[in-house]
Amino acid sequence: MFKLFNRSDSPSPSSAPSATPAQACEKPNSETLADPSAGDSSGVKGAFSGLRAALRQTRNGLLGQLKTLTADASDKPLDAEALEAFEEALIRADFGVDLAVALAEQARQKGLSARQLKPFLREELMRVLGAVSQSSRFNELSYGDDRLNIYFVVGVNGAGKTTLIGKLAHRFVGHGKRVIIAAGDTFRAAAEEQLGVWAQRAGAELVQTQTNDAAAVVYDALRLAQDGGDVAGSVVIIDTAGRLQNKFNLMEELGKMKRIIDKEAPARHVYEALLVVDATTGQNALSQAKVFAQAVNLTGVALTKLDGSAKGGIAFHIAKAHQLPVKLVGVGEQIDDLKDFDAVAFIDGLLDEEAL
Repeated sequence: MFKLFNRSDSPSPSSAPSATPAQACEKPNSETLADPSAGDSSGVKGAFSGLRAALRQTRNGLLGQLKTLTADASDKPLDAEALEAFEEALIRADFGVDLAVALAEQARQKGLSARQLKPFLREELMRVLGAVSQSSRFNELSYGDDRLNIYFVVGVNGAGKTTLIGKLAHRFVGHGKRVIIAAGDTFRAAAEEQLGVWAQRAGAELVQTQTNDAAAVVYDALRLAQDGGDVAGSVVIIDTAGRLQNKFNLMEELGKMKRIIDKEAPARHVYEALLVVDATTGQNALSQAKVFAQAVNLTGVALTKLDGSAKGGIAFHIAKAHQLPVKLVGVGEQIDDLKDFDAVAFIDGLLDEEAL
């Protein structure tokens, strides 16, 4: 039986079904927060501005290396040395060796000149992202206003899961939705404490456990969401552990949590399994995607710490190597600095010379 604590912190019994012991905290009082629409990609101009600033390091590195190539205004095809420099610039920005080689080879086969290089790159990068997106522009996070929405958040420790969950909760609460956060990283006390802070800031409910049974937290969060019967538009965001050093145990735990979701969620629900990737880790993100995909049917990627990385090309590498769309990007430290991924804004942010 879990207990429901009200704002005066006096315990009162809950009528929720019994399971492995867990606790839930009622929605706390919250401060006046920033307009949640600031984290919505419908404001394309604002999204571009945030992305452009976050992509500064990647853009400066990429365009800095390409500057000598694109300075040539002639129509003669790029020579072998120029094509090698183009390939190297892409690799340094973490586009991945395979993609960099393929793009350089296409440029060679097309006989592109220096002035044709950037339009070509823009078109091909859109093609890479468009191949795994629901549309040519946005990789939208799934949401149903008439059903329960479940977001299963996975990733290694330190990737930024807790912060992303808090910002995502803030966005939904700002739109008047009921949000329940399930503290599923039961082996790291700091994770629960941090989620508690974020839940209070966002105005979300928090379900915790006094044991190490992460599946029990998921169970109680889903039962709490369905208590009363009306789940339309409600949101459950599930935090998870990220101990890759205990890979087998972690995969078993994630699998068990997913089975609880399959069993306890209502028949009509939205489900997203988001892999949180720290953009500063570069190519390590690919191995992380492979590991987590073995336990969870990943539906998308949330790219964090983009503002502190020169490796923004990893978004394209993940899209091409794992056919995973990037759905969310963290572009700063403020609570509303979580943006829906906009392919056009992202590519413009990479190739916009005026921002140098």
